[in-house]
Amino acid sequence: MLVPAWINDGSDIPDPLGYGERAVAWLKRLKHPKNPALGHPFQLDPWQERTVRRIYGPRNPDGSRVVRRVVLLLPRGNRKTSLAAGLTLLHLVGPEKSPGNLIVSAASAHEQALELFNEVAMVVQNDGRLSKHLSVREYVSRIAFPRDRSRYVAVASDGKVQHGKTPNVVIADELHAWEGRAGLRQWEALDSALVKVPGTLLIVASTSGRGQENLAWETVSYAIKVQKGEIDDPATLPVIFMAEAEDDYRDEALWFAVNPGLQHGYPDLAGFRDKARKAEHSPFERDSFLQFNLNRWLDQSTSPFVEMHVYDRGAGEVDLDELEMVQEPAWIGVDLSKNEDLTCVVACWRDGDDGYQVRPWFFCPEDNLRARGERHGVDYVTWAEQGFIVPTPGNTVDLRAVEEHVRKLCADFPVREIAFDPTYGRHMMASLNDDGLPVVEFRQGWVSMAPAVKELERAILAGRFRHGGNPVLRWNFENIQLHVDQAGNRSFHKGKSGNKIDGAVAAAMAVARCASGEGQYTTDAPWFDDDMWTA
Repeated sequence: MLVPAWINDGSDIPDPLGYGERAVAWLKRLKHPKNPALGHPFQLDPWQERTVRRIYGPRNPDGSRVVRRVVLLLPRGNRKTSLAAGLTLLHLVGPEKSPGNLIVSAASAHEQALELFNEVAMVVQNDGRLSKHLSVREYVSRIAFPRDRSRYVAVASDGKVQHGKTPNVVIADELHAWEGRAGLRQWEALDSALVKVPGTLLIVASTSGRGQENLAWETVSYAIKVQKGEIDDPATLPVIFMAEAEDDYRDEALWFAVNPGLQHGYPDLAGFRDKARKAEHSPFERDSFLQFNLNRWLDQSTSPFVEMHVYDRGAGEVDLDELEMVQEPAWIGVDLSKNEDLTCVVACWRDGDDGYQVRPWFFCPEDNLRARGERHGVDYVTWAEQGFIVPTPGNTVDLRAVEEHVRKLCADFPVREIAFDPTYGRHMMASLNDDGLPVVEFRQGWVSMAPAVKELERAILAGRFRHGGNPVLRWNFENIQLHVDQAGNRSFHKGKSGNKIDGAVAAAMAVARCASGEGQYTTDAPWFDDDMWTA
């Protein structure tokens, strides 16, 4: 599990100017109408108080705040919205205010954006000390402090992008739900604006999400490395409470560890026990409990082929130079699919008696490369720059480039078979076959795919599938939705998301043909050199 080491250890938190104490004292003077206690005090429990002290206490020699980014990752029901509301008011009208301040809270959709806004508005409207100074305009989701010309505004990524604004504080609410092009553009606009003026603060307040090829995971994974001490970045304060893959979701000690509010009466412990019982009998309920109540970051698929932390164990290097030098026989799987997006070629070599190592090559049309990636919530441009995607000229995949790559593989390695689904591959199959290359049909129906899926799963679970950590291939595996027929046979599908699985399909094809050990590499190709290979 991941829990901030400092949250409960009673260690000293630097506060040379007393700003941490000042912030805590001011927040404790607020009122919250939802608190049934006498006087409706704003509840600031020890874990929240220490978080506030860690944000505002530590200072640079010039007096400026050390912390510029906070990643607050908590399971649902731990009152992160209330804490965010308090911090919003701290900067709007509290001791962290300054004339002309702009505080922006942003969410994925209008309804979500209203969650924090309504919380702030409720605190203001039920406290005469605040309401006489602040103007709440609900129809535009704005609260103003006219005396200082300061304001707080709530926006959504499905609305107008906030270019041109100069916020002092940005609160990114439920970042895991910021999807697609709109979410990315809103993030870029707000994040880039935070460098315009000194002393800005970014607060990411979210629960865990799904998948690793998205904006939220990029932000959270960096913060996790800071929390673990792998990256030294004093300007980033991770406050991450998260169950990990190896944790037992039925362990109540885990529940209390990753839900800091449980010991203070929230969320509801009886409700947790009820959900845990349901989780034992329903994969859907289990995933819901893991993600929202234990804050575990899940795989993209709702019915994953394999757990991605198990898949990641195969990220060891695949050394093509070594494989070429020893002339290790190869089997190739080609998934051409439709030609407006990814096409994949995967080469597979045996790795010992019962293992495999694979290397994928992905091809994508160069035109609108960024938009194609954004449609799936990933960054094709960066992957292309890193060499994981080969962009081909035009707005469709150049199949000539794919075919030439297959031919090059056959020149470099003793290729036993090149497997195609003939649905889209007949023309390329005929061209390669005419030159004596070992083309075979591999239809992607139950009969062919079920044993391929079974063998691929066995290899991954046994730690016998080495893939080199290719991020595009990982994303493809993460997207898999399993379909099961009445006989228990399984095949790969994209599911409703439509995200790409081409690399996983091509890998299954290559592994299946490699496992069968059939086929012989050819010596009929016109470029074959008898001195290059030995039988």
